[in-house]
Amino acid sequence: MRAPKSFRLHIGIFGRRNAGKSSILNALTQQDVSIVSEVAGTTTDPVEKPMELLPLGPVLFIDTAGIDDVGALGEKRIAKTLAVFDRTDLGVIVSNFEEWGSYEQKLMDELKDRAIPFVIVFNKIDLFPDNSSILARLNEEKIKYAQTSAIERTGLLELRQLLLNSAPADYINRPSILADLVGAGEAAVLVVPIDKEAPKGRLILPQVQSIRDLLDNDAFCMVVKERELREALSRFNKPPKLVVTDSQAFLKVAADTPPEIPLTSFSILFARYQGDLTALVQGAMAIDKLKTGDKVLIAEACSHHPIGEDIGTVKIPRWLTQYVGGKLEIDSTRGHDFPPNLAEYKLVVHCGACMWNRREMLSRIMKARQAGVPITNYGLTIAYSLGIFERALQPFPAALEVYRNGI
Repeated sequence: MRAPKSFRLHIGIFGRRNAGKSSILNALTQQDVSIVSEVAGTTTDPVEKPMELLPLGPVLFIDTAGIDDVGALGEKRIAKTLAVFDRTDLGVIVSNFEEWGSYEQKLMDELKDRAIPFVIVFNKIDLFPDNSSILARLNEEKIKYAQTSAIERTGLLELRQLLLNSAPADYINRPSILADLVGAGEAAVLVVPIDKEAPKGRLILPQVQSIRDLLDNDAFCMVVKERELREALSRFNKPPKLVVTDSQAFLKVAADTPPEIPLTSFSILFARYQGDLTALVQGAMAIDKLKTGDKVLIAEACSHHPIGEDIGTVKIPRWLTQYVGGKLEIDSTRGHDFPPNLAEYKLVVHCGACMWNRREMLSRIMKARQAGVPITNYGLTIAYSLGIFERALQPFPAALEVYRNGI
């Protein structure tokens, strides 16, 4: 089974048109992933290629259009390229010694501003010999680089090793989803309602990842539906360390879970794992300031077709409306699209982003902060709207303190 995107190191490949970005991608993956042509601007929308980059593990290469594209269509291509920065864990700037200049400097500045590690690839060294002055500047700034020829397949092993050496530490040493809250040899109970939107024959990704996280860390778990929780808890000789529920079953699970047993939801776990729990807790507290007629953006990472009582388009708007006591103006967005003007919204409510890498979720939190708009996520919004926010934050003392102090 292929690793989900959320577990993959996202490697964005940037540069001018015809710099050889697609050729580098094809050479690294040893497949014809991207179309290669002498015609500038062949790559339009970003091209993704998952692969195993051992010994690092699963990665996702993202080939982009040239940052120097022209015309009305070119502007749209550049916009798509710039959006890839939001989900890039490791940047690769492809150029050659003949064209190195302002475009490449802008790319470096963008990556530096976002604190994204990056490497430089001087491609086509068979056509353009090295330039000692450029390399001297990069060495002075301690910027890593490789010299390659995708056509002659030289320098590719050095580039591969450079990518391995440049992987960010927070990717390699990523924290647990919930195992640190449970502990080795201890138990968690996972409450998994089976609704119409659950994939047939499968559990949804956060549930599967939580089970695996517990097993990897020598903890164990019991998986039940919400109707069986009370009976399941009665069978424990020693109380479980944690109960985790789907947010939609929060009220029933909270009623059936003794107060001395910590309780939270998968979505809140992913607020910590994929984002910034403190920032999202602060965002949830802004629900108290909502008024009738305010605009709220609900953002979903997945592009699924809503069915019946959909969580993002039906349930959360209903719970928020009931909490506010008046009608809100709700906008929805899915996938990588995100409104450029967030300032018109009083609140952004985001899904758990289980299908993304953490970088993209952190980028959205940053954009909301820059626009002065509070942002939170599904599980926190549901818990706040239903009046069980403090209970849901019980496993997270620092976040609970933020809430209690009204910070």
